[in-house]
Order: sequence, then C-alpha cells, then structure tokens
Amino acid sequence: MIPEKVFHPILALGEGWRVQQVDYLDQASKVLIRGESPPALWAAEPCPHCGRTGVQGYDHAPERRWRHLNVCQLQSEIVCRLPRGRCGACEKIYTVRAPWEGRSRGLTQEFEAFALTLMREMPVRRAGEILGETDTKLWRALFAHVDAAWSELSWENVVWVGADEMNRKKGHNSLTGFVDLQAKRVLLAVEGKDASVWKRFADELFQHTGHPKAITQIAIDMSPAYVKGGWENFAHATVVYDKFHVVSQVAKAVEEVRRKEARGDASAREHWEKTCWLGRMNPESWTEKEGRRWEPLSDKPLVTGLAYAMRLELQKAYASGSAAVARTRLVNGCRWVRTEAPSRRDGRATLGRHRGTLASGVDDGVPGRTQQFVFGGQAQGARLSSFGVSHRDALLRRGQVTSPILCLITHYKQRASTSVN
Repeated sequence: MIPEKVFHPILALGEGWRVQQVDYLDQASKVLIRGESPPALWAAEPCPHCGRTGVQGYDHAPERRWRHLNVCQLQSEIVCRLPRGRCGACEKIYTVRAPWEGRSRGLTQEFEAFALTLMREMPVRRAGEILGETDTKLWRALFAHVDAAWSELSWENVVWVGADEMNRKKGHNSLTGFVDLQAKRVLLAVEGKDASVWKRFADELFQHTGHPKAITQIAIDMSPAYVKGGWENFAHATVVYDKFHVVSQVAKAVEEVRRKEARGDASAREHWEKTCWLGRMNPESWTEKEGRRWEPLSDKPLVTGLAYAMRLELQKAYASGSAAVARTRLVNGCRWVRTEAPSRRDGRATLGRHRGTLASGVDDGVPGRTQQFVFGGQAQGARLSSFGVSHRDALLRRGQVTSPILCLITHYKQRASTSVN
C-alpha cells in the first residue's frame, strides 16, 4: 500500500478530498502531506451563504500549511491549495474549509486536541517546547476553543454559587471568580472585587440559560462589597460566609491574642515563645512533640489558651449535623466570647453579628468545602502555571484547562474594553 492511501483514512478526508503526495524532507526532518480536492467535491458542496447546492469550482487559493501530529517522531505538516467555489444562486465566491483545519489558523484538529491536553497539565510555554511551537500560537488556539465553548455553556442547573478574589499580579489588580459549588467548576471571572461584579455575573446568567432567582445559596467572605452585591442582585439567595475565611479570621485573632499576651507579661512570653503554629493548627494535626508542648500550657490561666478553646468551639458548630444545632452552638460561643472578653473587637467578636449567615446552609453542606477548593485548585493553579503571563485574557483562559471539564469553565470579556482603550 502506498503512503498516500495510508494517510487518507488517518486524516478522515472522505470522498471529497485525497492525499496527493507524501514527501520527506531530510534536511528539515519534516514530513509534508500534500492534499487536494477532486472534482467530486462540488457535487455535495452547499453554499455557506445561501445554503443551496450547485456550487462550481472557481479557482484555488494560495498554498497554506497546517501543523499536524508528528509522524514517526518527525514534525509533519499538511500542505494544500484550498479550492474556491462560486455559487450559481447568490454568485458569491468563497474558500472551502479543509476538513482537517482546527479552530486556530495553521493547526489541525488533531494537533489542537493534543496541545489542549498538554496545556491542561502544564504551563503553555512548556507545552510549546514539547510540541515545537511558539506559546503565542498555542494561546491563540486556546482562546479559540474557549470562545467557542463559552457560547454553548449552560448554567441552568446552577443553584449554589461561591465567589472569591485573586490577585493577577502585584498591586490592585484583583479578579473575582464565581464557582458552581455543586459541579465544582469555575463559571466566570471578572475584573474587580466591588459590588458591581455581582451585576455582571447576574447578566451572564441570563446569557447561559440561568436566572438569578434560581440561586439559593451564595458563599462569600465577609467583604461588605460582596455582601452588598449579593443582596442587590440575588435577593432570593441565602448569604453564607465561607468557612475558610471565617476560621482564618478567628485563627488570626488567636495569634493576635498570643502576641499581646507575650508582650505584656514576661512569664507568658516564656510560655508562648515559638508556639505560633500551635494555635494555627487543630489538635489532631499536632505532632507528638507539639502535643507535649501544649500539655503544660493547657493547665495555666493564660488568655491565649482560652482564645484557642473559643476557636475550637466555633469549628464544632461547622461539624454539626443540622443548621439548628450549628446555630445553637454558635450563639453559645458568641455569648462565651462576650462574657470572657467583652472589650475585645477582633475577628472573634464580629461573629456575633453574622451568626445567622454562618449557620445557614449547614444542612446542605455549603459552608464546609466551598470555593477555596474549587477556585483555589483551578484559577489559582492557572495563575501559578502561567508564570510570566500578564495578559488577563491569557490568565483566565489558562484556567480553562485546569478544570476537569475542558474549556467549559471561565471566560473574561476584556477584548472589547481593550479595543476601546
């Protein structure tokens, strides 16, 4: 069997196309696959403008090349002069699209599929080094696939939404990411971290068969801007403060208590020296050495030990099996804080004003594992994998391929505003 007949079924050309010649370039270590279209192409070719048949061959466009998958570890390209047809009905002339052509110019569909697989697992520049292509061309292919998938994305089943911010680079360059907490996927990323980002997310819901009234729970941090935006645009949803941010704020308050106590009391300074990590971890995470270090401290009348016990009480509320039990434990914990430290105005004292939103959604499991486990693993991973990439479109589209659902998670409409500026 001649090589031309071997490559014909591999490229899935059908009856309208054929492989004319296969050449091997020794000096360039490259395989050239030359394709052509026989006259049988026009028999079933519809006009892309009016949809009618009866298109006739007009001429051929200049020669074009498409990078294809390697053949026997040799770089391969498909070379072809695409035919141009003329419709007898509308009399418009157009260039026929090659069956192997991908969404990006100069790449085949098979090559793009392999490139997207690599870009999901590694930085784009590293994928370009493996494939022997520039990262600019790979970014262009990624952009094209994301834009195509974005128009077909459906959010009709989205009911639990989480929002969190991330920094694109140093300075005030924040992005807000919205995630689907049930499907564990990133939905949208927009610039900024003010209340207006929720309006933009609500507008996108309408574009993707969703509705703001369908959202029942939104998990956020204690940012006043997020709270305002959530209430204004999702009035039917219950605001749930994310467990990660609540516990981190309480842990920060415990550390603040430890430092103040160490600075104000010489004997306490001796006890709490080099123990900052004890208050940041749970007892079950301590090593044997750390556990022995804590035993003598637990029996002493130290304020830091009391603050640490308050933090553990808060975490017990999150481990409750129902919202009613969680709300009771949270109210008792807030009463304990006010009784033992009525003058303190730190992260622990703020919990009393928000105990309703902290306890909401425990029955559904919303506060337990929320956006930090979705957005942190995908969009934040995209930021680390795209080291050196400053373009906001590139950063967020790189987040597409870190998701288990390829090219169906984020989108950032920055091109229009960039062109205006």
